[in-house]
Order: sequence, then C-alpha cells, then structure tokens
Amino acid sequence: MTKKKISPLRATKILVIVALGLLALVFSLPVAQTVFGAEKMLPIYSVETPEKVVAITFDAAWGAEDTDILIEILAEYDCRATFFICGYWVTKYPYAEKKFHEAGHDIANHGDKHAHVASLNFQQNVEEIAAAHTRVLGLLGIEMDLYRPPYGEYNNTVLEAAKSLNYHTIQWDVDSLDWKRPTPEAMTERVINHKSLQNGSILLFHNDIPETPIALRKILAELKNKGYGFVSVSELIHRGEYKLDHAGRQIPLSQ
Repeated sequence: MTKKKISPLRATKILVIVALGLLALVFSLPVAQTVFGAEKMLPIYSVETPEKVVAITFDAAWGAEDTDILIEILAEYDCRATFFICGYWVTKYPYAEKKFHEAGHDIANHGDKHAHVASLNFQQNVEEIAAAHTRVLGLLGIEMDLYRPPYGEYNNTVLEAAKSLNYHTIQWDVDSLDWKRPTPEAMTERVINHKSLQNGSILLFHNDIPETPIALRKILAELKNKGYGFVSVSELIHRGEYKLDHAGRQIPLSQ
C-alpha cells in the first residue's frame, strides 16, 4: 500500500495548529508556573494593607559616615526604618549598627559578604545568611528574620535557602536609585511620583551616599503631606498565611 504524502501546505498548517495549541497551553498556566509545572518563587515586594503606610529601608554595605544624620532625620519624621546589614559591615562598623538599633530601627539581614547569591548553591546561600545572622546576634543579641539578597538577585535556590532559616525575603517596589548619585531634587521627584507608590510600598535607599540624607528629608516631608505614615518592614508584613500576586505583593489569605 502506497503511503499518502502530506503536501507542504498541509504540513505548514499542521505545524501552525500545533504551535497555537502550545501557546494556548502556556498562557493558560498561572504566571508563577512554567510549562512543566515548576513554581517560580517570589520575594515580598510590597504588602496589601488598608492603612496608608510605607516602609523606608536602607541597604548598609559601604561606609557609615552618615549614620548620625540618618538617625536624626528619621527621628524628625517619626520614621522607624529597616536597615538591611551585611555581616562584614557589622564587624567593620559595630558602633553604627548599635546606633541604628538603639534608635529603634529594624535590623535585617543583607548577607555576609554582599555576594552574587544567584550564582551560589543552596548550602552556600544558607552560609551567607547564617554568617550575617550570627554576627548580628553576637553584637545585638537579636534574632533577625528579614533577608534582602545583595543586588536584589534571587532565584528559587536563594529563596528556599532563606525560607529554610525561617527568613522572609524582602525586595522593594519603589527604588530611589540613590546609588546612581542623582541630585536630591531628582531623587525626591522619582520617589514621590513613582508609579508604584501606594499603601504598603517598600522604598529602597542606601546609606553612605551623600545625596541621600538631603533627599530623604524632602521625601519624608512630601510623603507625610500625602498622608502616609511610616512603619518598619517587620510591622508591615503579614506573619500569618498569605499569598503573593504576580508582582510580589503580599496578600493575607483572610482577605
């Protein structure tokens, strides 16, 4: 029996139908899943809350010359900030760490050596977080449970390592980009008019950048004028059962 050949035109049509079917399958899947069902984990970028509050956060991995002025400005606006501290920074500037803590600010984990953690394996990530945890525990006697990966890098391995140590991984949804050294005016404009600024936003700054304290005073004043209050990340996040939407916004399951 002679096999019937498929014409080139018909073969093309079949391939198109198959391709469309695969595309339909992909786009019918939840955002957090791949075609093979592997879940893509997300950190917390912001928090669903009816209260008009935001969290001011700083990554501390460089110097410490602006420690006193940051504490002064934050106190002026009744702002309890969250400082994500590198382990080696704790050892180099223990007095600054103590000052932030004694001023009532939240102390959180930024890894031990500011490594590119997305390139590390699970055990190496655990060691990075645990080493910084041990340094802070030894200096301040506190057990941290908030972690921000250096450079904002993460993948499932990074998040699983943090979770294994009972840490919540925290990113941000409003970035001041202060590390690029914009003018204080440009930094203020960017933060105050940021498209993502909303109840439960987490704002990112860095210490030891000359422009940041100048802009910070203006930013906090403008946020207050808009009706926002300030809370630490520890106060902002939900500790019970929650879900994350596609943008990493934390939503309590009770809602």
